[in-house]
Amino acid sequence: MKRYWKYVKPYLRAFILGPLFMIVEVVGEVVLPKLMANIINVGAADRNVTYIIGMGIAMILTALFMMAGGVGGAYFGAKAAISFASDLRSDVFDKVQKFSFSNLDQFSTGSLVTRLTNDITQVQNLINMALRMMLRAPGMLIGALIMAFVMNTQLALVVLVVIPILVLLIALVIKTAFPRFHVMQKKLDALNSTIQEVLTNVRVIKSFVRGDYEEERFAKANEELKESSLSAFKVVILNMPIMMCMMNATTLGVVWFGGKQILVGTMPVGDLTAFTTYIVQILMSLMMLAMVLLQSSRALASLHRITEVLDTQVNLTDEGCRLPEKIVGSGKVEFKDVTFRYYKENKETVLSQINFKVESGQILGIIGGTGSGKTTLVQMIPRLYDVDQGEVLVDGVNVKDYSLKHLRDGVGMVLQKNVLFSGTITENLMWGDASASMQETMDAARAAQADSFVTSFTEGYETELGQGGVNVSGGQKQRLCIARALLKKPKILILDDSTSAVDTATEAKIRESFTSTLKDTTKIIIAQRITSVMDADQILVLDEGKIVGIGSHEQLLKECGPYQEIYYSQMDKEVCAS
Repeated sequence: MKRYWKYVKPYLRAFILGPLFMIVEVVGEVVLPKLMANIINVGAADRNVTYIIGMGIAMILTALFMMAGGVGGAYFGAKAAISFASDLRSDVFDKVQKFSFSNLDQFSTGSLVTRLTNDITQVQNLINMALRMMLRAPGMLIGALIMAFVMNTQLALVVLVVIPILVLLIALVIKTAFPRFHVMQKKLDALNSTIQEVLTNVRVIKSFVRGDYEEERFAKANEELKESSLSAFKVVILNMPIMMCMMNATTLGVVWFGGKQILVGTMPVGDLTAFTTYIVQILMSLMMLAMVLLQSSRALASLHRITEVLDTQVNLTDEGCRLPEKIVGSGKVEFKDVTFRYYKENKETVLSQINFKVESGQILGIIGGTGSGKTTLVQMIPRLYDVDQGEVLVDGVNVKDYSLKHLRDGVGMVLQKNVLFSGTITENLMWGDASASMQETMDAARAAQADSFVTSFTEGYETELGQGGVNVSGGQKQRLCIARALLKKPKILILDDSTSAVDTATEAKIRESFTSTLKDTTKIIIAQRITSVMDADQILVLDEGKIVGIGSHEQLLKECGPYQEIYYSQMDKEVCAS
């Protein structure tokens, strides 16, 4: 738990004041029954109105004193809990942001969302409850027990019989509930993942008329969460009936034995009233402790899941980089005997013995069948993944010797899956360069052939994009993503099949703009269409993670069988289409 001290320390004052204010309330709760007993035993018995009024005023002042303590305890408890949770959530989010792709593969998106929201909320609720009750409940228990024994030792022994039974029953409830809460949180993960997938892919679902199927899938996940929640809370709901049963039985016993003592004159009537109140306070304090412990069982399951994220070893860091201040200069790229596997325990390689070199300012085309490793290969350059064997060099320096920030600052990527964010078109383009002027932004859009359709919108560059860019077409989205990368002015530009939704004429204009806007930038273009890479300085042909051909279009057309097959199959289709 030492790691969580950092979230307590800045708010230590609130963590201390919260319980102390609750002690004020406890003192009042312990004093009030005694004041009431005095009114009955002395004031009422002696018909002393002045005494009754005096005790009444004392009770009112005590109640106000208690109210101040309760308000202060609630305020500082909430402040401490909310602040703790806020800082913890920030650190968990920061940790997730540092995750490599392989780290992210260990958690589903829904699971991470649940851990950042529901799990941290459970911890927050526990802290809030604990700060309000961790001194109040024991304080009330001890104070009420002392007062009970002071008033009537024989009658107080009834409580000592009940307390061990209650403790055993509460311990049994908690032991049973803890594993069930852990299962419940996992089912919540599954439900969140289902919701996230459905909302993200709602257009695909509608186009394939799969709404009924997704409703069934959601219903199944929802039903599993309901069943696991009921399983957990079936145990929890036993807590209150057990406590109430024991409370009523104890009160009945006290009234029975106390009534006998009143009849024989060994106990004043007022003392029995006060004693009954103290019995209720003792049992209520045990109930509070039980509630805290039950909440703890759920919160500890959540804390374990949060700790899993915080303890995950990020396998792509700046640790060991020899040149942390170095920035990418010319953009020269070289692969030396690179081999890679997604899963280290798997013998099957995704890339095997990759060797090639791209000089600064050159264009490298990469082509190959689906699953040949094209995307994986380019992801090695900005260290989205690390090689298993061999090395990737940028400007003659191993990419592991750069800081991740400086390396990725020098690389612009337009991923296979284009992503835009909620906000205006300008805000999305300025992801490439937050300090870019409007003129630079528009120039980048023109180079990506995006300016014409952007200016056709009523709001132009201030047009609001829906989540993921849902209100623009696939081709428009690709061009905006290319513009965003161009605005970055990278030394290395990677286009991962990023013009697949663009017509060939527009694609040709985009490639033509590269010669002027990115003259000194190394361009790496992955494409399915052979016409997209024919003019490249060299073309890399991949098949099952291996290089089966490298050279210019003319060279490959003469010497590389797989390239010839791709070329003639696509050319034949174009002839047939025409």
